[in-house]
Amino acid sequence: MSKKRKPNAAFMKPMKVSDELAAVVGKGPMPRSEVVKALWKYIKKHDLQDPKAKRNIRADENLKEVFGGKKVVDMFEMTKLVSKHLS
Repeated sequence: MSKKRKPNAAFMKPMKVSDELAAVVGKGPMPRSEVVKALWKYIKKHDLQDPKAKRNIRADENLKEVFGGKKVVDMFEMTKLVSKHLS
């Protein structure tokens, strides 16, 4: 019988969103999980996922601010870069 995992409280804690990130996901505070959800919604809406390499996100002007000026980041690097904009 498997135990039901309880949600990680740190992951659910509302965090302050930087101005650069707020331009993409909206004003905070919001939990990291909601930030990531909003980020993917934005990426899909603006068709920023590379069609050939789905792991890569092509930054528009707003995302470039969040990604530290990078034009393309992979989805794992994206989460690392986004965490710099949460406090």
